[in-house]
Parts: sequence; structure tokens; C-alpha cells
Amino acid sequence: MTPLVRAFVSHFGEMGSRWGINRTVGQIYALIYVSSHPLNADEIAEELEFSRSNVSMGLKELQAWRLVRLRHLAGDRREYFEAPADAWEVFRTLAEERRRREIEPTLSMLRSALLEEAGSEADRYAQERMRDMHALIEQLTTWFDDIQRLDSATLSKLMGMGATVHKLLDFTDKFKQRKHNKT
Repeated sequence: MTPLVRAFVSHFGEMGSRWGINRTVGQIYALIYVSSHPLNADEIAEELEFSRSNVSMGLKELQAWRLVRLRHLAGDRREYFEAPADAWEVFRTLAEERRRREIEPTLSMLRSALLEEAGSEADRYAQERMRDMHALIEQLTTWFDDIQRLDSATLSKLMGMGATVHKLLDFTDKFKQRKHNKT
């Protein structure tokens, strides 16, 4: 590995633990992501100086997260792995997986809790707080669904707008208010 690649792989390993994956998996993903060609498990193990079994377990986890794709090369029986080239696709996949693993179970628990009969004032208060949380998460998931349908170029433009979106919303609100005041 070049020093540049080594620094990236090392950083991704350290950040992985903060993102909910272990260091080894983070490093495997980083190496695959920056590789100009698909890598097999033996190449990954050699480059990272990991055991073959650690690499196999890491690849299984990355496949479960849908962050790497399995490829077969003509004339070679080994399995090769590559990461999507489009960073937006990686972001979408991570967001979908986190939603499936974290957000959906939370929504399910909140729905169940909100169907319960409140037996005390403390329960009524708790349900009201849960109702607010449920509404926010539902709104965010609806927004997420809308964002997921946008192509990468549009997403990039939207992100580049930053505070301009706030200004546009303010302008729209003022325009609606003027129109309402005239009627």
C-alpha cells in the first residue's frame, strides 16, 4: 500500500468503531473502496496483514450491509470484491441499512407503545413525548424516501445549496403570506 492509501485505510478503521462497525471491517472496506480493481480475500489479507478468517468475516459483514459486491473474473475461481464507485450510492446504501436496522425497529416499538392504554399520568406524559418522537421519525423517513429517489447529480446540487434552501423557504412563506393578506 502506498502511504496515501495506508493513511486512508487506517483512518477508516478508526472511524469504523464510531460508525458501529469494527476496525477490521472499516479497513477492509476502505481498501476495497480505493482499489482500482476488484480484490480477492487473499489479496486483502496480505495487504492489511490480517488473517484470512478475519477478512472472510469482514467481507460477510460488508456484504450483509450491501457495501461490497461479489465479482467473478473469467478463468479465476476465486471471489473478488468491489465497492460501488458512486459515493452517493454508498451513502444511500448505508442510510437504507441504518434505517432498516435502527429506525424501523424504533418506529415499531413506538407504535406499540402508543397503542397501549396509559395507566397513569406518567404514562400519558411519556406517550405524548413518544408521539412527538414518532411524528418526527415518520417525517424524516418520508423525507428520506423522497431524497432516495433523486439522482446523484440532483442530490449534489441540493447539498450544495446549503442555506440557500432556507432563504428559498423564507421567500416562499413571505410570498404566501402576501397572497393571503390580499384576499
